[in-house]
Amino acid sequence: MDRSLKPSDRFDWTLSFLLLLFAIVSCTAIYSAQTLQQYDKNFLLMQIFWYGVGAFIAGVTMYFDSEQFRKLSWILYAFGILLLVALALAPDSIAPVIKGAKSWFVIPGVGSIQPSEFVKVFLIMALSKLIASHHEKFVQKTLKTDFYLLIKLGAVTALPLGLILVQDLGTALVIIAIMLGIIFVSGISWKILLPIYSAGIGFAASVLYLVIWAPDVIEKYLKVDPYQFDRIYSWLDPESYGQSAGLQLLRSLQAIGSGLITGKGVGDRQVNIPDNHSDFIFSVIGEEYGFLGASVVISLFFLLIYHLTKTAMETKDPYNTYICTGIISMITFHVFQNIGMTIQLLPITGIPLPFISYGGSSLMGNMFAMGLIFSIRFHHKTYMFSSDSQ
Repeated sequence: MDRSLKPSDRFDWTLSFLLLLFAIVSCTAIYSAQTLQQYDKNFLLMQIFWYGVGAFIAGVTMYFDSEQFRKLSWILYAFGILLLVALALAPDSIAPVIKGAKSWFVIPGVGSIQPSEFVKVFLIMALSKLIASHHEKFVQKTLKTDFYLLIKLGAVTALPLGLILVQDLGTALVIIAIMLGIIFVSGISWKILLPIYSAGIGFAASVLYLVIWAPDVIEKYLKVDPYQFDRIYSWLDPESYGQSAGLQLLRSLQAIGSGLITGKGVGDRQVNIPDNHSDFIFSVIGEEYGFLGASVVISLFFLLIYHLTKTAMETKDPYNTYICTGIISMITFHVFQNIGMTIQLLPITGIPLPFISYGGSSLMGNMFAMGLIFSIRFHHKTYMFSSDSQ
């Protein structure tokens, strides 16, 4: 690294500015979300606090370089697995079942902490190191070595996926998206990936078909809770579930639709949506700021993904490239799923809108991921624009 460059020259000001804009949008939307409901907590003040904690986490993370993160990858992965196991075994007094999911530790004086939000980033680090180390060991690629890499990636993902799947289906889908995204750029031959991806799409389509037309088969062999079926049915026909599972979706569609082009204005909302400060924060934005406001939010995410993609393409360290890819996959899936569920494009899964929905665990996990991006820019900026190898 060129020590002649000042720290301010190596700092990622673009990413910092984007995160500041997300913080402004988040705080404004959460402030509006509290106007129609009485809460025991002031979520706006708590979100500001969590943004402060997240900024500290990102700042500390930035000062570690990629070699240090490579050494820590498996340690953090193992720590994440221990957290998930502890969560599964913890009594209800420490880890209560909330909305059918046992996903949070309740810490007095702090609040709820969701380990899976951190495990997602730990998994990205572990998979990235696995791929980088594999390619360093097997310089000559063959179908055999590619298949061996695929098995290792699947095995590393399977453990946290299995532990999270019994807790939270939405987060489990994020884990799958991360794995698929990283595998996509891992260098594994398409002769292997194409049949596997095709089989995966076929399996997903078959499960959806069985859920709609033969739910007894799914319930018998996959041990799926009945409320998971309601999510699909209420997605396809929310009017028939208007007083139960379809309530949030119907009100979300009403809120976004009533916002029209320019919205109703700040604090002029009329549609009361449960959990509007968290999972359905986009509905608040759509109602108050209309199509234009919603488009601005989506554009911010586009700029963020573009910046992360640019970073992934510029760095010459394969480990960093895989890190960027995993984070891009994680955020993209979150955004697509969260916004999609508010407009009936996708079923409701209960995953938050990154950087905007209220949630300390989600925000800290995402800011940790951004800290990795800051680190890549801070420590490797000179390599991005030169032909010299590391």
